[in-house]
This record gives sequence, C-alpha cells and structure tokens, in this order.
Amino acid sequence: MDERNIRNFCIIAHVDHGKSTLADRLLEHTGTLTPREMTAQVLDSMDLEREKGVTIKASAVRMKHTARDGQEYEMNLIDTPGHVDFNYEVNRALNACEGAVLVVDATQGVEAQTLANLYMAIDANLTIVPVLNKIDLASARPDEVAAEVVHILGGNAADILRVSAKEGIGIDELLEAIVAQVPPPRGNPTAPLRALIFDTHYDAFKGVIAYVRVMDGRIDRRTRIRLIATGVETEPMELGTFAPTMKPAGQLEAGEVGYVATGLKTIRDCHVGDTIADANDLAAEPLPGYRPVKPMVFAGIYPVETDDYPLLKDALEKLQLNDASLVYQPETSQALNFGFRCGFLGLFHMEIIQERLEREYDLDILATAPSVEYEVLMQTGQAIVIDSPAELPDPAGIAEIREPWMKVQIFTPVEYIGTVMDLVINRRGEQKEMDYLDPKRVMITYALPLSEVIIDFHDQLKSRTRGYASMDYAFLDYRSENLVKMDILVNEIVVDALATIVHRDSAYNRGSALVSKMKELIPSQMFVVPIQAAVGGKIISRANVKATRKDVLAKCYGGDITRKRKLLEKQKAGKKRMRMIGQVEVPQEAFMAILKIGGD
Repeated sequence: MDERNIRNFCIIAHVDHGKSTLADRLLEHTGTLTPREMTAQVLDSMDLEREKGVTIKASAVRMKHTARDGQEYEMNLIDTPGHVDFNYEVNRALNACEGAVLVVDATQGVEAQTLANLYMAIDANLTIVPVLNKIDLASARPDEVAAEVVHILGGNAADILRVSAKEGIGIDELLEAIVAQVPPPRGNPTAPLRALIFDTHYDAFKGVIAYVRVMDGRIDRRTRIRLIATGVETEPMELGTFAPTMKPAGQLEAGEVGYVATGLKTIRDCHVGDTIADANDLAAEPLPGYRPVKPMVFAGIYPVETDDYPLLKDALEKLQLNDASLVYQPETSQALNFGFRCGFLGLFHMEIIQERLEREYDLDILATAPSVEYEVLMQTGQAIVIDSPAELPDPAGIAEIREPWMKVQIFTPVEYIGTVMDLVINRRGEQKEMDYLDPKRVMITYALPLSEVIIDFHDQLKSRTRGYASMDYAFLDYRSENLVKMDILVNEIVVDALATIVHRDSAYNRGSALVSKMKELIPSQMFVVPIQAAVGGKIISRANVKATRKDVLAKCYGGDITRKRKLLEKQKAGKKRMRMIGQVEVPQEAFMAILKIGGD
C-alpha cells in the first residue's frame, strides 16, 4: 500500500481509563473481527491480563478503514499498558508509531500515568490525539476534564473528541481524526532494508519471532537478513501482519508493522531494539534503539526443588525475550541454594513475572523479599553497587551508604491532602511542589526513598484516599543516609535471604514487626524455634515459636514424683538433641512478610 495511506498509532492512558475497550470498538468498527470472533478486551490475550483487568504486554493489530474521502487506509494500532511498572512496553511502542491517542476518563480526569505517558509520547515527537472516554456515565464531567486536558496540552477544548468505548459512541469521528491528524510514515521505500525490532517472543517451531516496524525498504521471504547488533544472518521462515492473530503475508514494505519469524533457536541472537537489514548491505546503519532499562526492584527467585534449576534458567531466558525489562543473573544462598537475582521495574512487575513462571512454565518457585540498589562508598574511596543486602561489606570498612530517591507525583482530591502528607512524612519523604489542577484536585510532588515506596506505599495511598489518589514515580538521585543491615535469625541461624537494609531510626520497629509476623507464619516444630532480628551482631528483637509438645505423663496416674521427673528429663534431652540437628523450613509467606509490616 502507498505509505501516504498508512497510519501507525498507539493508545496511551492511565490504568482503567478504557484503552483496551476502545481498541475493541476500533476492531469492531473497521470489520477487522466479525461479531462472532469478538470478545471483551480481545487484545489482552494472556490469562493474567484478563484476571487482573490490566494490559501487561503491548499488542499490535492491523485494520482497514475507508475514510469519508473514499480512500482506504491501513491503520496499524498498538495497544499499550497503563501501569507504571510497564512503561518500558509503552516506550518501545511509541518508537514504532507516528501518533498517539491519549485517552482520558471523563469521570476521573487527568491522572498520574496520563501525564507520564503523554510526556513520553511528546519526547518521541508523536502527534497527540486527545480523547475523552466514558462520556455515557452519569458521573462524567466532560467539560471540566476537557479543561484539564487543555491545561496540560494546549489547544481548544471544543476540538477534543468525546467517545464512549463501551457504547461505541464517537468511534467513526475518532478514526477520521486519526486519518486527518496523524502523519503518514516517513520511511523511504526505495532505500535498503532497515526494520526496528520493538518486541519479540519465542515459538518452539518458528524460533524467535520479531515484531518489527519497517522503516526503509521492503522485506519478503527471499530476503536474507542480518541483525546488525549481533551480526547473525538468517532467512525468514515466515512474515506477516497481526489481524490480531499472526497472518502470513508475502512482504512487508516501508511504514508497515508486522512480524518476522527468524527461525533462530538461540534466544541471545535477537534483541529488542536491534535493526534488521539486508545481509548484502554491509554498510547499513543501525536505527536508534531503546535506552537500556534500569531495574528498580531486585529479588531472588529460587526453585523449591534444586533439580529444577536448569528449567528455571531456561524459563527466565524465554521470558526475557518476551519482556526486555526483566534482568537476571545467577546467585547462591546459604538457605535456598542456587537461584537467580532478578531485577524488575516494580512490585507489580515482579508479581507478574512470578506468576508467569509458575503458570506458563509449571515451576514451583520461591521469591525472596524485594530490595533496591544501593551505592556503598568504602573507606578506601572505592564505590560499589549492591542490589542484595547479603552483599553489604563489613560495616567497619564503609564510609557511607547511599540509597535511591524517587520523584513521586501524587494526584489526589483536596480533602485527602492531610492524610497523604502524613503517609509521606512517615516514610521519610520531602514535599517539593503543590499544584492545583482545579478547585477539587491537586498534584503534589515529593522526594521519597525508593525502599519506602516499594513497601506497601501504593496500597496505603489507595486505602487512605478511598481509591481516588494515583501516583507516578521516576528516579531522582542517590542520597547518603544512616542505613544499617538487619539480619533475621531462625533457630539461631542467619537466613541471608531475609536480610534487609533499613534506616537506623526505624530498625527496632521494623525488626519487632517482622519478628512478630514471622512467629505467626513459621509452623511449630518439636522444639522451641527462636526468631531474632539483629543489627551489627546485637539482637534488637526476639520471639519464640512454641514447641509442639507430646504429653509423656498421660499414663502416669500417681506414684512417686521422681518417675514423672525422669520422663520429663528424658523428653527434654530428646528435644535438645533434635534441635541441634533439626532444620526449620521457612515458608514463602515469611519472605513476603516484609511487605506486609508497613512503614508506620
């Protein structure tokens, strides 16, 4: 198709503002899927996406639309996630498009991720098409919300489209606006082939399947291709478009979005952000890729059965191909043996990866409590970076420990300003700015330690504001703080996987809360199990899990007291011997207890 009749666009919005439902209506309106094929959130193909009601993976689909001028247009849509933990997926999708449909809920107004995704789209030089969704609801405030959108984006409130994705209102006007406002691709169809890989997944029969946006030239089944970053050459087994399932095609031309089944069986040969070029064009310049992802949260993932270690390694390799924001490296633990230290963009991202490993790869795994990345300055002047508390060097040689601080933007109704401030102050936060979006809503900007953000901060924020507040965060800087390592001892043995780095002022409260929580979670043994929290070798808190006791005196119904005492002493000696050789199994809930103790 003539590239002047191609429109590549994505849908961006805050969580639950109706992106996936709007994508459903566009597919329905353009006849891409028949009514029989349609299901709710048809582009959310993963079971996890349907269960949790959020988009996790960006999904591409090609639609045909005949505009009012009589011309047929090829519309390549990429539906993106809205959750802050998946903003890397959004970033990759933006680079494959020329325009973005910014969806704003007419009842909720502009939220944290609305702004975050908008700024990413502006940085990528995309044309923004603002849309107000859910205008059919009784609580909709289209005029007020349109004023909010104009405040951040400029323009005229009357030009902002008003649609209802649920009822199908205004969909035709939206398609016409995309045709009129989003520019056609800027590729050169006669130049040598260059295609950007913006996503990948692994297929057992077709090898690595690359999702591509062809920037220049064309590709067909006979084109021998080269991946510029890795230098690997191959011939495509298949190529095609998304409808929304993979539909084979003869070729892909400049400006089009589709897939290339490379046939590569080695996962490391094909990377997101790499450029596909013609194998004969040795002078091909790589396209600008994506900035390397920076994980925010780190945790250890271990197989429950040590024999499953190779299976876990293989599963993480395949997941990384499908999720470029996942990073991992091998590590060992005294308590848990061999596993991997994994980096995630946030706690929700970590939860999704854990569930995908268990469901898609049938693995029984155990995840340690999450931590963040610290900079440690030694007395010698050397600076080292650690992402696990177990790696913290001897305190005697440490000059200072620096922790990551985040710029946190919180959108809340004005009546909850007090409770939000109280929450942030208890988490060592600092207020920077306060901007009133309108008389009823305010945006407050804070500086907050990341270690405080990942421990149930979002849950506390939602519960204190009855679900009305939303937040977005981005890395700010590293700051020197009075931090100490807190060890947890179970049966007088240090469990390295339970160690945490905490602020010295809150060490006692955190230690007491964690020990009390673990006392409830660790099952009773035949002997007393002490649980202790220690800082620098000094015990700051202790609780005992009481022993399960057999009544050895049940058959003694009288007689000399020495007979009873003899039986009790014999039982005591047996328990002492059992405790010396006994192993206490720490359940998964104990590792996650750190997230449940709160910061207050």
